[in-house]
Amino acid sequence: MPFMTNGKRDYKKERAWEKANGDQRGKDRAKRNQARAAAGLKVGDPREADHKKPLTEGGSNAKSNVRVVSAKTNAQKEVRRKKAEAKK
Repeated sequence: MPFMTNGKRDYKKERAWEKANGDQRGKDRAKRNQARAAAGLKVGDPREADHKKPLTEGGSNAKSNVRVVSAKTNAQKEVRRKKAEAKK
């Protein structure tokens, strides 16, 4: 990873690079963090916040649209979504 300092991730350097290059990752990370907070997940919790209706389809970070799932479950859902999208 290019944003490492002494074996640790350097978030300041990473964010500065994102701002300079117009990268979308910073905005996406902020949305994920909002969803985690809405779901009541704390830092270090291995579970993930899953949107019942994805943000890309008009969903929100409202508590009623966010559920807590394992990382594996969320990854499987993303794979299914991408396969369905590829068939269109």
